[in-house]
Amino acid sequence: MQPYIADRTDDSVTVRFRDADVTLLFSLMRELRRDANVELVRFIESHPELEDRALYLKVREGDPMETLSKASVSVSEYFSGI
Repeated sequence: MQPYIADRTDDSVTVRFRDADVTLLFSLMRELRRDANVELVRFIESHPELEDRALYLKVREGDPMETLSKASVSVSEYFSGI
């Protein structure tokens, strides 16, 4: 799974994933929804051969990339312990 930034503003980020693992993306979304600072998180999927899957994140305050990074570490720790 290869992530890359598709769009970024002060309070939001859209990250696309080449060869995305949906299980990991849904786990990441679940972790993000637990964060009180997250205003919106959603999964975006178009035709798989035309566009990569994406995750849109909007935060109430702060840097959305820091919020995403924190959630990613948490998910990584969870799966490392299995």
